[in-house]
Amino acid sequence: MLAWWVTGSVALLSDGLESIVNVATAIIAYFVIRYAQRPADHDHQFGHHKAEYIAAVVEGMLIVVAAMLIINEAWQGLVSPKLPDAPVIGLGINALASVVNLVWARQLIVAGKKHRSPALEADGRHIMSDVVTSAGVFVGLILAIATGNPILDPVLAILVAVNIIWQGYRVISHSLGGLMDRALEPAEEAAVREAIATHSVGALGVHDFKARRAGTAAFIDFHLVVPSEMSVEDAHAICDRMEEAVKAIIPGATLGIHVEPDSENPHGRKIDVEGAGK
Repeated sequence: MLAWWVTGSVALLSDGLESIVNVATAIIAYFVIRYAQRPADHDHQFGHHKAEYIAAVVEGMLIVVAAMLIINEAWQGLVSPKLPDAPVIGLGINALASVVNLVWARQLIVAGKKHRSPALEADGRHIMSDVVTSAGVFVGLILAIATGNPILDPVLAILVAVNIIWQGYRVISHSLGGLMDRALEPAEEAAVREAIATHSVGALGVHDFKARRAGTAAFIDFHLVVPSEMSVEDAHAICDRMEEAVKAIIPGATLGIHVEPDSENPHGRKIDVEGAGK
């Protein structure tokens, strides 16, 4: 915003408005992540993890609002285009802000993936897109000044707005997927299925496998088929082995294992277990 104040550039204003959204969503994310980390209680027996997806949806909506404001300002620039004032100072300020954003975005994305936080990762990816658009604005304003063509300034602002709308759409669609109990990522599910298969010695089969993500939490359910004559203690030991193996892949995962005798008809998604019948 300081770069815009110095230059009067609509493109730099668009960058500044996006940065304001970054700050607003960071404040929202701070409080929502704290809420999402609360332990399960009587009213939320599976925890508060999905609150992060709500924060990400709000962020996506704010991103789209910022894009609308940018398009409005850019339209005014198209009607009365003018070259920026003090361009060297303004571009220098913008370049410095972009470096700060780049470092910030990388930290948020890494932390979001490490802690399975949709809100942190969404914030980081949004800021990373801001870095890209800032680079485009930087190059575009240099071209506008070099060619003496002021129309490039508002055109750049509109291009920034279109990119912001796309980023907002991605954030919202990903978060809605989480609210709708999206399955584990393919690689993660494959690792879980492998762990179940290799630690189920003594069982006859696994079927009706289901898994979903809810922010930092993962919920995995399946039916474990054991010989009819197997004791409850032995079946429980198999369940403990599988649970430990899965939690080594997804710390804090919640497993629901339904043990049933081999007389039951299997259904749902199956997992071929090792040592079946041994």
